[in-house]
Amino acid sequence: MNVRAAAAHFWARSDRPGVKAFLLSLFALGIALILALYSGAAAELGNVPLAAVSALGALALAGWVAVTLVPTLAKRTPLRWLGYKIEYRITREGWVYIFGTLLIALAAINTGNNLLFLILACLISIILMSGILSSISLSGVALRLALPEHIFAGQTVRAVVHLYNEKLTLPSFSLRVEAATKKGAPPAAMLDTPVYFPYLRRQDHLEQGLPLTFPRRGLHRQETFRIVTRFPFGFLQKSRLLNLQTEALVYPSVENSVELQELLPSIDGALESLAKGRGQDLYALRDYVPTDSARHVHWKASARFGSLMVREFSREDDFRVLLVLDPRRDPLEPEKGKGAADSERFERAVDLCAALAWHFYERNSRFEFRSAGIELPLRPAEENIFSTLRFLATVQPVPFDPEHSLIQDLAAAPDRFKLIVTSQPHGSIPASLWSSSYVVFIDDAEK
Repeated sequence: MNVRAAAAHFWARSDRPGVKAFLLSLFALGIALILALYSGAAAELGNVPLAAVSALGALALAGWVAVTLVPTLAKRTPLRWLGYKIEYRITREGWVYIFGTLLIALAAINTGNNLLFLILACLISIILMSGILSSISLSGVALRLALPEHIFAGQTVRAVVHLYNEKLTLPSFSLRVEAATKKGAPPAAMLDTPVYFPYLRRQDHLEQGLPLTFPRRGLHRQETFRIVTRFPFGFLQKSRLLNLQTEALVYPSVENSVELQELLPSIDGALESLAKGRGQDLYALRDYVPTDSARHVHWKASARFGSLMVREFSREDDFRVLLVLDPRRDPLEPEKGKGAADSERFERAVDLCAALAWHFYERNSRFEFRSAGIELPLRPAEENIFSTLRFLATVQPVPFDPEHSLIQDLAAAPDRFKLIVTSQPHGSIPASLWSSSYVVFIDDAEK
């Protein structure tokens, strides 16, 4: 019953016109073989006309199969394996085996011993069998590397390697998946640790998870992967290259560093002192104006100063901030000869900006983000956070433009609290911004 069900399943999934053409070609070639054998027997019996007719019939059947059925079968046959780029390498065990085979060949030639020739034939057939079986094991195998949606620099994530065996009848054995790199090229961006699959059944797939860590932010690309096998005897290592062109966008690190912990109290204090509104915490005292409510008059202070004084309270409704990354490059950087140090300082500014954005996200704040080429409106942090991190993953310094810059645009909005992160030195921020901004200088943060 199982055999019948398996046969029905195979027939349902098979290419029926192709199977019919294949069976018909076998039948026609079988008749042609019988006619050819009959032609030889008739020739030996001296019946030349019958032998000629039989031979012509065999040739006609073979020609008909070659002209009509073979092209049909060739079109329906998947020949993807012809396009595989296979690399070969003889292993150390393989060289030892070949050296032993050469010794047996020399002994057989010198002695003429038939047993040695038989052993030599067996040794050579094992080499041929190794090449054929390894090619079969590599053929029909597909690869996919699944990465997490959000990846942060310096944090270990779990990637999953999916390996598919698309062959209809044969399994694959002893497959190793690794990243392919050229000689002299930088190390692999991902999958630098090989993943081993001992056995993969036909029409099946396996998956293995492995930890990956990206040390720096940015767009990491791995264009080529390699599937390697030494099956069955380990004499020959064959590998097949696959062009997957996998990309991983790595966000800056958002770790809660000591540097961030030292800055947060100052930032919160600056925000509270610059923001006014309704609340319970006293913000400041000021002179009374006719539009003020009598409920806010501070009578003790009014008696002390001799005039009406009104209380202002800090806002408690929500936490709002305009986060800004200053991407300007120092115009004298090439002359100073400090390109590497300035680049590292800029990376620290990007990491700190990302950590601050993540802090606002964890605090359920509302923030907007600005930098060169991006302007996110004021929204809940959960809506802005990953757009901000995607920009920070690939941002690079921009040339200094004295005519028009992001900093000058910010100075035109004094009514909003701005948190500016910059890698530039003191004196690069206009004085008009200090009254409504808190500026984080990376040089000060390092100290």
